[in-house]
Amino acid sequence: MKKFAFVFPGQGSQSVGMMDAWGEHPAMLETLREASDALGEDVARLIKEGPKDALALTTNTQPVMLVAGVAAWRVWRAEGGALPSVMAGHSLGEYSALVASGVLTLAQAAPLVRFRAAAMQEAVPVGTGAMAAILGLDSAKVITGCAEAQATFGAGSVEVVEAVNFNDPAQTVIAGSKAAVDKACEVLKAHGAKRALLLPVSAPFHSSLMKPAAEKLREKLAATSMAAPQIPVINNIDVSVVTHVEAIRDALYRQAFGPVRWVECVRAIKDQGITTLVECGPGKVLAGMVKRIDAELSGVSLYDPATLADVRTLLA
Repeated sequence: MKKFAFVFPGQGSQSVGMMDAWGEHPAMLETLREASDALGEDVARLIKEGPKDALALTTNTQPVMLVAGVAAWRVWRAEGGALPSVMAGHSLGEYSALVASGVLTLAQAAPLVRFRAAAMQEAVPVGTGAMAAILGLDSAKVITGCAEAQATFGAGSVEVVEAVNFNDPAQTVIAGSKAAVDKACEVLKAHGAKRALLLPVSAPFHSSLMKPAAEKLREKLAATSMAAPQIPVINNIDVSVVTHVEAIRDALYRQAFGPVRWVECVRAIKDQGITTLVECGPGKVLAGMVKRIDAELSGVSLYDPATLADVRTLLA
């Protein structure tokens, strides 16, 4: 079997009924039961019935995406799927990767990501922060444009805007205070961006405005026992594989208010001689990014029995 990587999606790929196709698979049912016990609520019902607005709440989205990614992973292994050479996860997806690699149990991770979500939401009042996807502009120009936009508010201003998600060479997400993000969108369109789309999110994730949330998360992480990874995980914040639990905790803390360097993560996977990346969990967002990052790579999705069969055939 050829070498391959598993990557796990983050917030934004959720949908009502996203796990229905797994039917009554024992690994899926066990995953839902574990998560429900850990969170003290019926996670299966939330995923199956929604409603959509409830699923879109950050405090629900983060745990359900964790659960869906871990369930797909467990089904893959239960059906005889081989171990990947390396793993990574986009933002929240890094927690799914850490569960799959044995660093955290699902029972630990589910309440941890709910805590992370709540802390992020509390850090910035709803309506005062924003995020926007900048399309068709080189990331270096996005960084420069953000600095230019922020400078218009003058020295000492509380307004802030930063590049926070480097998704592919022509898509960078920015985040910060609402006024600064709006200004940056104007500046970046003037600099040649094809589009600047405000995102329907409730907080400026991965920006420096998340530092108060990260400090709360650091305390929670310090109290969470972890094991050394059984499969290497490339983290978002440093684009590196760390094996000591203190280094893993520190990377997760800094990830909360630092950028998701996804383009570099995918290229680091390629540097290991891997050309196939399997997106494990709902949606096809990461699989679509892979080809845009590097035309020599292929990205495939694993989110139901049919795609699981396709991935096994592809990797054989």
